[in-house]
Amino acid sequence: MKKSTIWLRISYWVGAIADGIVAGIMLAQAILARPSPLTHYLPEVPYRYAMGLAGSLMLGWTILLLWADRRPAERRGVLILTNFVILGLMGSGLYAVSAGFMSLAAAGPLLAFQALLIALFASSYVVSGSSATESSRGKV
Repeated sequence: MKKSTIWLRISYWVGAIADGIVAGIMLAQAILARPSPLTHYLPEVPYRYAMGLAGSLMLGWTILLLWADRRPAERRGVLILTNFVILGLMGSGLYAVSAGFMSLAAAGPLLAFQALLIALFASSYVVSGSSATESSRGKV
């Protein structure tokens, strides 16, 4: 297996595992009314509804990353799309801090992890660029 393919697969699996964990937390808040591990907020109906929507989307993205892993080079564009989603999540986290809903101490590690994911996904995409182009040229 090529080194670039290995990096793509690592990216897909790290993303899928992270998304799966977050989806589980979100769905637990929605279904079981569990407090948020970051804010300790006890969710009421509107928040639970939003977490149900977000958790479902997160679970769908987990499946998308696992699907991309089946043909890593061909589907590497999923990583760039994922980076835009992560940027949106980071923006939401920063808003939560600025609004006083979450402390920077709670959000900081998550924001750092999200920044690392962006770097991993972008570098895997770039490193795999030439091999993905070469493999798609042979297909008509």
